[in-house]
Amino acid sequence: GKAELTSYTLEQARYGEMRSGELVTIFVTEDFSKSKQVKLDNPSKNPKDVAPILKLNLTKKFNTGLYPYSMMTSVFTPVDQANRQRSLKVTTSAQEWCGHTFHQLNLKENSYKETLHSYFESEGEQNGMIKKSTMLEDEIFNLIRMNPANLPQNKVMLIPATMYLRFVHQPTKPTEVNAQLRDDPNNPAVSIYSLDFIEFERKLNITFNKAFPHEILGWEDTYKDGYGANAKLLTTKATKKKSMMLDYWSK
Repeated sequence: GKAELTSYTLEQARYGEMRSGELVTIFVTEDFSKSKQVKLDNPSKNPKDVAPILKLNLTKKFNTGLYPYSMMTSVFTPVDQANRQRSLKVTTSAQEWCGHTFHQLNLKENSYKETLHSYFESEGEQNGMIKKSTMLEDEIFNLIRMNPANLPQNKVMLIPATMYLRFVHQPTKPTEVNAQLRDDPNNPAVSIYSLDFIEFERKLNITFNKAFPHEILGWEDTYKDGYGANAKLLTTKATKKKSMMLDYWSK
């Protein structure tokens, strides 16, 4: 009957510089429609269509010079992880003064259907299909929260996070990563999940509590940011500030 809201201090790499901002994660369980892939208004009408899911809404707000960025990713992952069910849907939207984009992945049998709407000519209007067997970076936070033991390790084929793809304007395609789950050497109560991207220069480290419900304490994402000769390795960081349980929809 409540959602978990957590705020983070955000240091965001954009246009070759670091930007200060705020990030919020909202984790909540919902009854989701398998066929329509939307939240059900009345789950009792068709119980066979119900998929209990863990939903993550992740929002970012930061400024670049004069103008603001507002971004959000939503991930819908079945709670039934005993059968290693894949996330049913991912959406990401970005709004800033130049324009906005919307990116969506929907699970359809053995593939993810991709839809991308963008104001950039090079991206334009796109539709595609991606094999279901490929893991989504966007679903990692939900997997951590439910059971970190299900996180894949060693070499993994993975679709990079849709928010990252919008930053770097790269196509949505699988890439190989080295994945590792290890103890934090500075804190035995904390684990670190690392993704080292093989095909391009990027490394992601996610830090979370070992004990259930495996609260995410923060993460660091290092990759080349900027354009041309000005591009350089920068590290985007999110550091946990405060968490609360709240039925925010009733306020």
